[in-house]
Parts: sequence; C-alpha cells; structure tokens
Amino acid sequence: MNNNLLNIKTPAEGQAHALKAEYGLVNHGLTNLRQSYWNLPAEALYEEIVFRGEGRITSQGPLVVSSGRHTARAAQDKFIVREPSSAQHVWWGEYNRPLSAEKFDEIYSRMLGYLQGRDVFVQDCYVGAHPDYRMPIRIITELAWHSLFARNMFILPQSREEYRLHVPEFTVIAVPSFKAFEPIDGTRTSTVIAINFDQRLALIADSGYGGEIKKSIFTVMNYFLPLEGIMTMHCSANQGSEDHDVALFFGLSGTGKTTLSADPSRGLIGDDEHGWCDDGVFNFENGCYAKVIQLSETAEPQIYRAVHRFGAILENVVYDPITRKIDLDDDSITENTRASYPLEYIDNAIPSKRGGHPRNIIFLTCDAQGVIPPIARLTPDQALYHFISGYTSKIAGTEVGLGEEPEITFSACFGAPFMVHHPIFYADLLKRKIERYGVNCWLLNTGWTGGPYGIGKRISIRHTRALLTAALNGALLNVEYYRDPIFGFEVPKTCPGVPDSVLYPAEAWPSREEYWKKYRQLAARYVDNFKKFAPDCPPEVVAAGPRLD
Repeated sequence: MNNNLLNIKTPAEGQAHALKAEYGLVNHGLTNLRQSYWNLPAEALYEEIVFRGEGRITSQGPLVVSSGRHTARAAQDKFIVREPSSAQHVWWGEYNRPLSAEKFDEIYSRMLGYLQGRDVFVQDCYVGAHPDYRMPIRIITELAWHSLFARNMFILPQSREEYRLHVPEFTVIAVPSFKAFEPIDGTRTSTVIAINFDQRLALIADSGYGGEIKKSIFTVMNYFLPLEGIMTMHCSANQGSEDHDVALFFGLSGTGKTTLSADPSRGLIGDDEHGWCDDGVFNFENGCYAKVIQLSETAEPQIYRAVHRFGAILENVVYDPITRKIDLDDDSITENTRASYPLEYIDNAIPSKRGGHPRNIIFLTCDAQGVIPPIARLTPDQALYHFISGYTSKIAGTEVGLGEEPEITFSACFGAPFMVHHPIFYADLLKRKIERYGVNCWLLNTGWTGGPYGIGKRISIRHTRALLTAALNGALLNVEYYRDPIFGFEVPKTCPGVPDSVLYPAEAWPSREEYWKKYRQLAARYVDNFKKFAPDCPPEVVAAGPRLD
C-alpha cells in the first residue's frame, strides 16, 4: 500500500504536521495530496515504513529495504537542464547530459499531477556543516524509507522554530513509481534524474536507489560552491586525535574511502563529500552511505557496529525472515549492498563535522591490473595529474550495467559523474590549496598485487593500513625512496610493519617481463585518457604523467 490510494489512516498521521514549515508544499506546485508527513523522526518513520510494507525490522534494529530494479546509480539517465544562467559553467558531455527546460517542465508538471491524491514525506535539512556555506534543502519523497534516508544523510534543524522557518534553497522530489515517457520527454529510458540549477529543483523518477538522492545534492554543491572559490571534493576526511592533523581520502566507490577513514585512532570528519574553504574542511553530510558487502567485524568493527543499530537502513541486504538476522556476505540481490546511518554511530565521529587544513591528501586507486605500487609520494604537479586522471577500477555493482570483472576507468576528480564544472576548474582550486598549505600528496593502491584481477590477490588491508599510518604520522617522510621508472613518482623502500618485498610490485609477479608489459599498457591508457585535458592544462602538469620511452 505504498501510495495509500485506499485512504487508510497510518500510524504517524496524527503527528504528520507537528513540524511543518510555513513555506509549504504549494510553493513547489504540490496540491491535492492525500497527506503530507513533515519531518517525522526515525521512530515514526519506522512505523510508517513497516505499515506500508516498504521494509522489515531485523535483529538489533536496522531496517532492510529494497530499492527495486535499480540497485545502483543510473548514471546514463542523469541530466542537467540547459538554461542561460548555468549553461556556460557546465562541463557538458558524458556525465552532464543536457535536457531542455521545456522537457524538464513537462516531466515536472506530470509528476505533480501524478502525486495528487497520494502521500508524500518531507524532510527539511541542511547540506554543509560550515555555517557560512550550508544550504537549506528539502527532500520530498514518495517512500517513507527515503525520508529516513534523507534524515540519516543530511544535517537536521535543532528546534521546532527552526523547522517552522525553514525555507529551502534547493529541493529534491523523488518518486520511484513515476516513469518518464521516452518519446515525449527525450530521455533514454523511463528512469530520469534531472537537475535544474535555475529552478533549484531536482526530479528523480523510476529509481528507488537511495544514492540518487544523496548524489543529486552532492552534484548541486559541486556546482554552486566552486563559484564561490570553495573546493568541493568526493573524499572522506579524518583527523589525528592529538595534533588534529587532517587527512583527505579521494576515491570512487569501492576504493576504501569509508573503510580507511573510519580509523579508531583518528576522529572522523566525514566519509564521502567535503568542502575546503579558507578556514579548513567541512563535511557536507550528517551520515554515511557505506558499501557493506562482505563487511568484516574484525577488519571494520566501527562500521560493522553502526550497520547493526536501530536507525540504520540496509539497502538490498539479504536477511532471514524467520530469525531476522542479516547476511552481509550474500550478494544475490546485488553486489552493491549499502547501509545508511548517522555519522554519530561511528564512535570517534567529530560532532562539528569540521577540521583544519589537510596535512595529507591520499588518492585511492583500486588497480585491478596489479601493477601500481602500494603507495607512492607525489609532487604537487603529479598530484594534479592523478587528480585529473582519477584512475581506478569500477567494482561490480556501483553502477547499472557493470559486469563481474572490474573495469578500468578514468573518472576525473575521482568523481566525474558528480562534477558539473570542467575538471580543470576543480584542479586549479586544488592546486592553490596544496601550494598554500604545503600538503603532502600520496597515491595509495587498494587493488591487486602479484598479477591482475583473477591471477593476483587483493593487497592486504593490514599492509594498506600500515602504509597509510606511516604516511599520516610522518614515518614515511624519513625513509629512502626509489623513483618509479614509468610514472616518476617516489616509492618508499621500507615501511614499518610492511615486508620490503610488498613495496616492489614487480617482484610479486610470476614474470617480471609480464609485469612491465602490463605496466606500460596501463601507462599508455593514462596518456591516451589525458589527451582530452592536455590542451587546458599547464605544461608542467602534462609533463608529470607517465613516460613510455
């Protein structure tokens, strides 16, 4: 009874308007609704979710929900409305596909008509933990669990008065049961994620995947904040417990951002999306959206505990309907199982969600070719080259259409699908920050060693953590390095807690000749990919790439 077309009284109906804002839904064109549920807390949303058959409560309290046929982002169905106020700023192409303002208005108009007589859930929140740069937002959803998702992920008002006076500067309307009509709407399929910067509105149709809501807002921040000189980043961030040194971890889904930043010995600022302004870094969100397939209590105890708590949403996770125990190893629904939970579920999360200027930046790559050293120190120009390149291997499940094997990809800024401006625009902001604050930059490989995927093995997370710890505590600044003959970056010869042989990846391969052949092939892919950026790049950044001679 997701849409409640039978007009049945629901558990939270009596409290539906207790935290209603004066800036009502009529301002968004929403009229003749059966009921609107405003800013319900987690407990009330639990009741609504179960009552509507959207999810089940499992052992220890987390909710298990299904996202429907989309178990990952529909990256090819995302559009940016081409209109005069933003058109000149947008990096049009593969990730920012244009949609006319007229087509957007048609979809919006039909969606408003579709919602008449139905229930909607509203969450008024903020994105951005810095008071000078936070944006009031409104998430309007058809599904109750999407409302809890928004509540987990974004920053909440702290009083009834704040809720009453909330006026959104950007709104997302997510209606998974509404379908676009391709011949009329000019969309690729019935699924559409359309963002209109002029109307400050995003529409999500025919996808129940929670990540679409989260990443739509991230895309919005990636558009507006850089125009104010704020660096926006697809990265996690943490800080040391003693001297408060901040570290940033850039990387795509599956490279280890969430895992490596949730370090018991360091305070967690955030796990995915941040801004960097003149007084430090700040989290955009109030929650974590962690990939949980094969999540290990031993290797990742903090995240493991968080996903077993009341309030956590487990998306497409398999559970036993009798015992209500969840199975984090079962990928029969999707390999891209996810958990959404508030940041404070991590014991050492920093309540302010803010930190100073970074001392270290770590670019995470999951190298499925098995050739990149486990860690390398980068010069500022090399750092920009790798930032613009954004090399990794897409892991099955994070996007619709990926197969079982990892797929080599170059995703500019380690997050091209969410970057609205040209990558050089973000790179220039990053360069100024690195130079101004003297940041150490590292490339950390969380992928394979001893051979490519299917032959070699995944680099031990124990070794990865030891290398990372040594980089962050300064131990790697005082060891001998050798220069990588292809990429020119420096690789440490030794590291505490890591066998020396691990730092020489060619030695782990059955054939050194095969290793160098594979390495040159990857380097050639780097060079080929960078050709599209080279004309807009400073020559010293172009020269910081691999040499094939």
